Amino acid sequence: MLLVHHRTADVHGVRVAYRESGPADGPVLLLLHGFPTSSHQFARLMDALGDTPYRLIAPDHPGFGRTEAPAGFTYTFDRLADVLEGFTDALGLDRYALYVFDYGAPVGLRLAVRRPDRVTGLIVQNGNAYEEGLSDAAREFAGHRREVPGDEEKVRGLFSPEGIRFQYEAGVADPGLVSPDGRTLDVHYVGLPGRAEAQADLAFDYSSNFAEYPAWQAWLRASRVPVLVVWGAGDPFFIPAGAKAYLRDAPEAEVHLLEGAGHFALETHLGEIVPLIEEFLAKLP
Repeated sequence: MLLVHHRTADVHGVRVAYRESGPADGPVLLLLHGFPTSSHQFARLMDALGDTPYRLIAPDHPGFGRTEAPAGFTYTFDRLADVLEGFTDALGLDRYALYVFDYGAPVGLRLAVRRPDRVTGLIVQNGNAYEEGLSDAAREFAGHRREVPGDEEKVRGLFSPEGIRFQYEAGVADPGLVSPDGRTLDVHYVGLPGRAEAQADLAFDYSSNFAEYPAWQAWLRASRVPVLVVWGAGDPFFIPAGAKAYLRDAPEAEVHLLEGAGHFALETHLGEIVPLIEEFLAKLP
């Protein structure tokens, strides 16, 4: 098992916290977490990939985990991508494979479009880039507007303790396999000063991602990077059609639908996902 270091990097006034393991001179796998969690969602995966020659790097986005953003920071997906781009520059990451999940997908795919020459491969785990991948619940979530009475309360309900638990357990065949530790830590981080406001801002900005879908799909077609899709089939937000849609622009992609898994597929299906990732990484240039 490789040692996991917990470090920080200063990027545009943001103190980005990140986890890192593996050889310093190894090829890089950049792991991008989703809502409402942080890099801790990759802790077990990083341990399980301990024998990989890859350098594993998992940052916390602004508004999440241990990353600290200054007062007045604008929480939009464009700004999160700005910080991630600066983070890769600060660490000198000129080539990397991407693992994107949930919110990590619109952040990471923005980065891929900006720096297409840097991406060696793409692993997608319940990270949507297609209209058909949106469930009715996801469309309803994205349709909320701050100026509409009652919508902010609905948005905030999704990162309440009950809402966070729902995201971990919905669609899971055996919820007893989902450790309560992850959601408990998420509740802690969301409860820090200013975090609920940051999460609400990002929720209201989520619909901005839809206009970017054509650009991300065009990047997939043009780049022809290898793609691995692993997808919890019971996800209440991003449905299996979104996984299969990647084949339209990356016809040689590997797509694996994990029955019995929900949104946080790593929680219950780590043992199935790890060999797929190891085999995929071994084939990258």
